[in-house]
Amino acid sequence: MRKERPLRLLDALALPLRQALAGQVRSLAGDSRAALDFTQPAGDPGWFGPESVSWSVHADIVAMMTGGVAALLLQALHPLALAAVWDWSDFRADLRGRLHRTALFIATTTYGPAEAAQRAVDRVRAVHAHVHGIAPDGRPYAANDPHLLTFVHTAEIYCFAAAFDWLVRPLVPAERDAYVAEMARVPLALGAVDVPRDWTALVAALAAYEAELQGGERAQIILRLLRSMASDGPRTLGGRLHELPAALMVQAACSLIPERARRLYALPAPNRLALGGVRAVLRAAVPLMRWALQDGVAAQAHRRVRADGSAR
Repeated sequence: MRKERPLRLLDALALPLRQALAGQVRSLAGDSRAALDFTQPAGDPGWFGPESVSWSVHADIVAMMTGGVAALLLQALHPLALAAVWDWSDFRADLRGRLHRTALFIATTTYGPAEAAQRAVDRVRAVHAHVHGIAPDGRPYAANDPHLLTFVHTAEIYCFAAAFDWLVRPLVPAERDAYVAEMARVPLALGAVDVPRDWTALVAALAAYEAELQGGERAQIILRLLRSMASDGPRTLGGRLHELPAALMVQAACSLIPERARRLYALPAPNRLALGGVRAVLRAAVPLMRWALQDGVAAQAHRRVRADGSAR
């Protein structure tokens, strides 16, 4: 009993800092808990479950945010995928809101109960059904085009895995294959067809899309928006605690995309010395953000599955 009191006191003293850090992260990534109760229904493992690689990879917010920025940069290089977003989204006025909605979709399909995951996919499919038009180069595009859906998914999974490798720990080959196989469920539910099922197939698919990628002013606008967003947010504890890590995430993301993608953005070759410092800071933030987000969606999902004793 005596040992518990100092621990409770320390927890109470640290609570304002933990809440401030969590608030800063959620100002960038959004708070998915506000849209869905991840603790119910008891015992529901969702689409993947606590033993999946997906639950492990998606639990680290620093790696997920870094990988998410990299994925957005890579996806923006496909002129048809970008045209769909450009014509039908308010991202230029509200990039943060766009990222919040994407984060909610990923959180729900990864950690939500099975019914909620299916509802999230159904909502996206309903939106995609109306998203079509003509790109600046005269080609038609449609958000529900299986070819584009597969590209968006492939870019996303590649970047999430790359960020996890770089900032948390390297995935072993079996984990890498399992992650790709698990996550294939989402694009297939969205209407994709030829979806990679292992890491070798995913890398090959991404390489096959390279010939379709283009740079240009629209892609540069995406990059500028991401860089400006990293230094634009609410002030907390007398300063913007997120500015440094957010800017470093964007810098890291630029180094994680494939070489041809970097060239299309006219990005310089990664400076290994500078990147070493970036990596050190972001890796230090990984356990810190785990501590700050003790009641995040991953933790709530674990509690949901444990609620009837079906998983440890």
